[in-house]
Amino acid sequence: MIVADASVWIDYFNNVVSKKTKTLTDALFRGGSVLVGDLIITEVLQGIRDDAKYKATKDFLFGLKYHTLVGKKLSAQAAENYRFLRRRGITIRKTVDVIIGTFCIKYGYPILHKDQDFDFMEQYLGLQAVK
Repeated sequence: MIVADASVWIDYFNNVVSKKTKTLTDALFRGGSVLVGDLIITEVLQGIRDDAKYKATKDFLFGLKYHTLVGKKLSAQAAENYRFLRRRGITIRKTVDVIIGTFCIKYGYPILHKDQDFDFMEQYLGLQAVK
């Protein structure tokens, strides 16, 4: 089971061919499995302008395994992770990424991404990434 960040989902739904979108396709249709969460769904859906594409994308994402990504304890842990990185001179640009990364660390899910913020979480917090 992997978690795919919105950065990869957006490329996937825009038919971008890359190593990351191939990995996601393999996980979806060739025996792997993909977990989505509320914040990832929001990030993916918010940028879709076409109503039909929005509905199709939403239906597809809602058909996958799902987990709520944030709660009280995870929120506090994400803040601690953010603060830990800041003390090392690293500023994560999006709060959502810290939450997603912290969720993956807590539950042991590797993340498929193309976002530099997750690289720092790999290096300093032990986040596992799909390579």
